[in-house]
Amino acid sequence: MIAHLDLDAFFAACEVLDHPEYAGKPLVVSGDPHGRGVVMTASYEARPFGIRSAMSAAEALRRCPDALFVRPDIESYRRRSRAVWEWIRKRMSCVEQVGIDEGYIELKTPYAEPARAILADLQQGLLRETRLSASVGCGGSKTVAKIASDYRKPGGLTVVPPEQSAAFLAPLELRALPGIGPRLEARLAELKLRTIGDLAALSDETLRQALPGSVGRELRDRARGIDRRPVDPSPQMPVSQGAEETFPRDISTLAEMEAWLDRLAENVWTRLDAHDLCARRVTAKIRYFDFRTITRSQTMGEPFASAEELAAAAKSLLRRAMSEREAAVRLLGVYASKLCERGKEAQIRLPL
Repeated sequence: MIAHLDLDAFFAACEVLDHPEYAGKPLVVSGDPHGRGVVMTASYEARPFGIRSAMSAAEALRRCPDALFVRPDIESYRRRSRAVWEWIRKRMSCVEQVGIDEGYIELKTPYAEPARAILADLQQGLLRETRLSASVGCGGSKTVAKIASDYRKPGGLTVVPPEQSAAFLAPLELRALPGIGPRLEARLAELKLRTIGDLAALSDETLRQALPGSVGRELRDRARGIDRRPVDPSPQMPVSQGAEETFPRDISTLAEMEAWLDRLAENVWTRLDAHDLCARRVTAKIRYFDFRTITRSQTMGEPFASAEELAAAAKSLLRRAMSEREAAVRLLGVYASKLCERGKEAQIRLPL
């Protein structure tokens, strides 16, 4: 059995621990809500207002004028994250941390009820020791565990017996399956596919037409609960960090597009900061009103030094794209890649 542990609204929870007076209030961790700030996370009291990660802080303020906005304290979040995962590793023999607030755990038992008891004990002990709540999912694969951890938030524990994997996944919306984003979901909807079960039931021939290549087969396998990826306890560096936003209405002015790139770049920079990473490559993603999607990238000789530098490069790429085709946009994204650990920048200052 494999478990996925996800710390609930982690940045907001850290702020409440450092500032108990924030407890019970709609709390938003973000940049300046009166400027170009972006939401990093929101407490569960703020989420009923529709506030979510990557939303502009100004929009979050509009939705909830009484919300409490605080700037992210990345060092505090890193310190608490280290304490959480050190505590977990002392109790579990095989742990793969995949983010500042989430990771996978391999359990020695193949049975659901013993797994439930182990994880309930771990979850309750973590809450006692760190005062942080976590949602936990468990199943026969990483895919099932990841989806199950989102099933009952916050503080939930969902265990799916391996033989029930396909039945558990079948009624869920396609977006619940890792690897399916808005674009792919829209393509599958054209084939009348709405649920994970619909994807799992696709014949080989229809799958080849809808999702040719190995990606389609892999997604169908995961829709059926088949995922052979092991829990890997070796330290891993993310390949990239990114953020994107689909707009409720198409935007057409360059000024509005550039303001969004500022917000998205700040979001990406905060994620890099949380992992002690820097980046040399930025990619701007642009989806036009007619769903045509393009990307433009730039690789630097040295890592970006700030969110402003990252945003400036993304805006330069946007302007280049707009000179080729000036049209309304429905989605923008910023991605940082060619990552390295902070403090090791000198090792990658090589000629392009």
